[in-house]
Amino acid sequence: MITGVGRTVGIGAGIARQLAASGWDIAFTYWTPYDRRMTWGEERGATAAIEASLAEHGARTAAIEADLIDPDAPTRVFDEAERRMGPVTALVLSHAESVDSGLLDTTLASFDRHFAVNARATWLLIREYGLRFRSPAGSGRIIALTSDHTVGNLPYGASKGALDRITLAAARELAHLGVTANVINPGPVDTGWMTEELADTLARETPLGRLGTPRDTAHLVDFLCSPQGQWVNGQLLKSNGGAA
Repeated sequence: MITGVGRTVGIGAGIARQLAASGWDIAFTYWTPYDRRMTWGEERGATAAIEASLAEHGARTAAIEADLIDPDAPTRVFDEAERRMGPVTALVLSHAESVDSGLLDTTLASFDRHFAVNARATWLLIREYGLRFRSPAGSGRIIALTSDHTVGNLPYGASKGALDRITLAAARELAHLGVTANVINPGPVDTGWMTEELADTLARETPLGRLGTPRDTAHLVDFLCSPQGQWVNGQLLKSNGGAA
């Protein structure tokens, strides 16, 4: 199960394609109204295109529309995924609410929305996963994507900090199930939201002189989901090319 797979160029879609290539069947969530609110807008046909790209690798797929601000959405998502695909073995949390604002101009509504989507939904999804987990001990995986951005992006950064702690708690609290839980900070990844000036600036801050790509993050998620990744647990991992 991968959350936040709304656009073909997004990190979530990149992770889905990599895991499908490694033999996983993929259920994923999307919420088009979020994209409509953003500068990049809605990508028409994205869900069908993503499903087709996963099917090319032989994966069974289940696309599930879900507004994660709704506290009942995680239960419905798992119900639908189990009905169509069977029990969920790995949970990858790549959904996000992200609207730039700082200490002085963040509204109460925006602050609450960020925490509802980025923190509360993460907790509810992980809780649902833990309550329903039926796969063999040692096979379970929880992976969440985070960010260390805070200045000028207060509600996003603060809610992602909460996401970190919620996810890392699962490494201990779900240990009896043999489930690992880790957080990945992918650093600056241009999925269509950066200006050319910002992209150039961020690339210069990286020793390799380039931005991250969805595939960079997807390879790390793929490793963590593999049997070889079992010993990495309870970690906040930076996959950011050494960005400052």
